[in-house]
Amino acid sequence: MDGPRIGIIGTESSHVDHMVRYFNVERNADDARVVAIAQANRDVGVARVVERAEDLLGLVDAVIVADRDGRRHAAQAIPFLRAGIPTFVDKPLAANVEDAEAIIRTAVDSGTPLTSFSALRWHPDFLALPAVRPVSVVATGPVDPASPYAGIFFYGIHPVELALALAPGPIRDVRVRQVPGAIVATATVGDTAVATHLVRSNEKPVPFHLMVTTQATVSAAELRLGADYFHRGLSVFVEMVRTGQPPVPYELLLRPVQFLAAVHSLLDGSSYGQG
Repeated sequence: MDGPRIGIIGTESSHVDHMVRYFNVERNADDARVVAIAQANRDVGVARVVERAEDLLGLVDAVIVADRDGRRHAAQAIPFLRAGIPTFVDKPLAANVEDAEAIIRTAVDSGTPLTSFSALRWHPDFLALPAVRPVSVVATGPVDPASPYAGIFFYGIHPVELALALAPGPIRDVRVRQVPGAIVATATVGDTAVATHLVRSNEKPVPFHLMVTTQATVSAAELRLGADYFHRGLSVFVEMVRTGQPPVPYELLLRPVQFLAAVHSLLDGSSYGQG
């Protein structure tokens, strides 16, 4: 096989099923293949399974950190970046700012391409929203503050990342209000008023939704997740592996973690996102 050999760390996430189907079953990326899995807790259809993440070194040309818990991502990603192996950290990049900065710093110092994103960043309905700098953005999505996977970071990264992708500039004046069914976090981001409605998960989670207001228009989009919603993000990752060019500027990787860390610090009684 001449194409890039891809390793995946962690198998709890359903995203891993999308990855294996995309690369190995449907062969959507030419000759790129998932050849090995580390830290597996279930069979995902890849024959080579190793115990430790670092055991993938020497076996793969690129790696996907798919562990659900962002608190483990820095320890998992940094050895590969140091070794010059292009790395995709599935959302979130990290569950605290220090870890996120360490991952990015390692990528910069080693010259190794790094990316991390919510797959919704590449959703066609998101990309169709107005490119003009908005007056306000409201992003809605599910959240589980009690999640064992770093609490609000696991699902909260989706609406936060989308809102910040639409609102360039520094993040200021983050505020949080809790109601029984949601966490509402607001901020001024550049010249844009941003509100994220993080709705507590139940049996049927709220859909991802965006409302964008410019001085002349109001646009809304519900981001429906089809069977192949993760494919666009995987194609972006493969392009990074082939070209060495990260698809998302590194300063934009850090902003959602900064926002969620500020939200976390304002929530009472939570230890998630630390360490």
